[in-house]
Parts: sequence; structure tokens; C-alpha cells
Amino acid sequence: MARWHSCNILQVGAARRVWQFDARKTDCPLNREQAVTAGQPLPENLVAKSWTTLWQPKLNVAWLAAEHVFLRVVHLPQADLAETRAMVEFQLEKLSPIPVTQMVWSIHVLPAATAAKSAAPIEGEKPKEALQTIIVVMVARNLVEEFLGKLEQDGFLADRLEVPLIDQLQHTAANGDGAWIYLDDEKTSALVAWWFGGALQSLGFINLPADKNATDLLREQLTQMTWAGELEGWLQGTPWLHLVADDATAAEWEPVLRQAMDQAVEVVPALEPRTLAATTAKRAAHASPKASLLPAEFAARYQQQFVDRLWMRGLGAMLALYAIVVVVWFAAVQVQVFRARAVEGDIAGLAPKYTNALQIKARYQVLKDRQDLKFAALECWKATADLLPEGVTLQQMDFREGKKLVLNGTAPAGQDKEILDFNEKLRKVQLEGQSLFTKFEQLNYRKDPGNVNLSWNFSCELNRKEAP
Repeated sequence: MARWHSCNILQVGAARRVWQFDARKTDCPLNREQAVTAGQPLPENLVAKSWTTLWQPKLNVAWLAAEHVFLRVVHLPQADLAETRAMVEFQLEKLSPIPVTQMVWSIHVLPAATAAKSAAPIEGEKPKEALQTIIVVMVARNLVEEFLGKLEQDGFLADRLEVPLIDQLQHTAANGDGAWIYLDDEKTSALVAWWFGGALQSLGFINLPADKNATDLLREQLTQMTWAGELEGWLQGTPWLHLVADDATAAEWEPVLRQAMDQAVEVVPALEPRTLAATTAKRAAHASPKASLLPAEFAARYQQQFVDRLWMRGLGAMLALYAIVVVVWFAAVQVQVFRARAVEGDIAGLAPKYTNALQIKARYQVLKDRQDLKFAALECWKATADLLPEGVTLQQMDFREGKKLVLNGTAPAGQDKEILDFNEKLRKVQLEGQSLFTKFEQLNYRKDPGNVNLSWNFSCELNRKEAP
């Protein structure tokens, strides 16, 4: 059995009211009460079920009008609920005033029920088996379906249908033998509960006359119930009448009943509607789902509708979230497009300046390269002039491609060593901490036909950093 978080009690009729009770606590305290005028929808935040119902189960209970209900009392041996239902179902055709296939039914076991008292047992005879008192509630199926259809139009999907008169009857302390009369809200009918022998023996409804002077109708109906009790054997003696009603109703109907039966009528205070709703909530929150007037197909359909509604709401939430994400994404894209266009505009404005800057940079680089080459050529000339051996003649110094130095010349025969030293010294020349020349090619020299002079040549590269 589910542990209910809250319980809603709906009273239908001319005055509709909704009570919400906290079903987590034993005494079911009242959380909220709201009256709903005719034509207005029921408060959705109270009766509707949403995602929170998954972890906070909500029990919706609707009060069924007493005028649609048939009540019967049976006494059966003590047994569990399933066996008791089976025993009642076995006798259902005898108890029901309408065909079994055209009605819905339920049972309510009185918690303080005891076996009906009988005559003192004879000595040596075994005592009779203790019996439980059961109220069988029967309603025509078409009336239940019509009632549930009206509730569905108001957005109230009932989990249980209850008869408030049963809670009123159970709460009333029946002391002694007699008849307890419970008037309905419309004051058109009344439930008469007959207690004799320490147990509830019979339940029946009587019609209340519109003319309170028509006491003969009340006398006739109560007399017929009395005769029925005498025939069944549980009525012995004259029954005492008890009127269960509030002060205003008692003041109105107590004289009528006293005049009709020509005897005193004891007035018993009735439960207020709020207290009666709390009593129904306590019982319904702990009742078995099998003992319910709600048809099984309606309960299954309501559960499926609840699941489908959750799926549709979840899907709707996902679609709404997707739509929001798409809108945010498009908004972000538009912002980026706007920013890109702004950057493109800035670039278009800077393009001439950028082109001019590139041209100036290229011109500067050309001038700088020219200047560097000029100084490099001077450095090469200075190094060659400083290290050229005496007697050796430099005939040509060629500075090619801004980095390659080609030297050739002549020397008197026998100065081979001086030319080699000159080549070696050029390899070691440094400028600003690094070698001035690199990648020397092989030194070549040869003698003239007359062995008078030597011709020599070699080349090397200027160790020059490339411009960035």
C-alpha cells in the first residue's frame, strides 16, 4: 500500500468543498480548505496530479451522495479481507436489489464489531463463533460512471469513492438497543441504523416528507422497518430513537420524529463536515485499494492518463527547452555575425593603411639591406686589406649576391705559404663576437708557365643574419 503524502476529500452537491489533509501523520491534520461555487473549476493546485505526485503521492477521494447507495449489513465469521470479500460475493445476488453485473460494490468492516448477542448458551453447549459486522455498499454502475464523468469534467480524477454516512455511523457511539437516524445534507432522506444485541443489525433509508406535518409517512416507514426486524428475529421490544444531527437540524426534525413515533427522541451531535472529512481521510488513507467503489477500468485509465500526461508535459518541456536553446543559439550567432561584420568593417578601413605600412616596410628593408651590404663590403675590404701579405697582389674582389666574396690575385713564385696563411687568417676574422666569413671553398693556385708568378683564388660566404 502506498504511503500517501496528502489526501483530498471532495464534497459534491449544491455546496462543493475541498479539504486537503496531511496523510503522513496519524491524525491527518487539515492543510487547506476551499469552497467552490457552482460553475467554477476546482482548484488545480489541490486536486491535479503532476510530477511531484511521483514522490509525494496524492489520494483523491470523492463523497458519493447517499441517495445513490444501497447498504446492507451481514455478519460473517472472522477472516482476512480477501476471504471476507469472497464470502460476501457468494451472497451478493441475495443482498443486491439490482443485477450484480450492473453494479459496483465494496465492503466496510466495522473495527469494533462484535458478534450479535444471543441467549445464554446451554450448559455443555459450545459457544457460538464470534462474528464480524460488515457493511456492504452497492451502487448502480451507470450512476457511478455518470458521477465520475462529472468529476472528470472538473479535472478531478478520483482514486476512491466513499460514503460519508459510514464514517458518521462508525463514529457514533451506539449505547444500548435502538435506531440511530442520520439525515443527509439535502434533508430529503435519512439513514436508519438498527443496533440490537450489541451489534449493528440493519441499515435502511427512509424518505423525509417535504411537509413536516406529514408524520404518517415517517411512521409508516419506521414501522415497516420494525416489522422487518421482528420477522428476522433480531428486534426485541420497542426501539429507542436517536437523531444524529447538528443543533439546527435537530431543532427542526426532532419534534417531527417525536410526533410520528409518539415517543421521546434522543439527540446525538453529528460530526461537522470538516471533522467528517478528516475521519474519511484517515480511513481512506489506510484502506485496501481492493475495497473501493471505483471500477477497476477507471482506475487503470486514470493511471494511464496520469502517465501520458507526465510524458506529454515532459516532452513539452523538452521542446520548450530545445526552442529556447535554438533561439539563444541563433541570437548568439547573430551577435557573432554582427561582431564579424564590425571587424570586417574595421579591416576594410585599415586595409589602405596596412598596404602602405607593408610598402614602407619593404622600402625600409631594401634600404636597410643596401646599407648592410655596403657595410659588409667595407668590412670585407678592410679584412682583406689588413691581412693581405706583402708582395701578394689582389687583382679582383667580387662581392656577389650580397653574401659571397670571391678573391683572386697573383703572388711571386715561392709565396705559397703566405697565400695559405692569408686564407687561414680570413677564416678567423671576427666581427661583434662571431666569424665574419663562413663556408670557405678550396683555395686554388697555379704557377705561370715561366714559374715567375702564382695565380690564386678562393671564395667564401659572408656570415650574415637574414632579415626577419
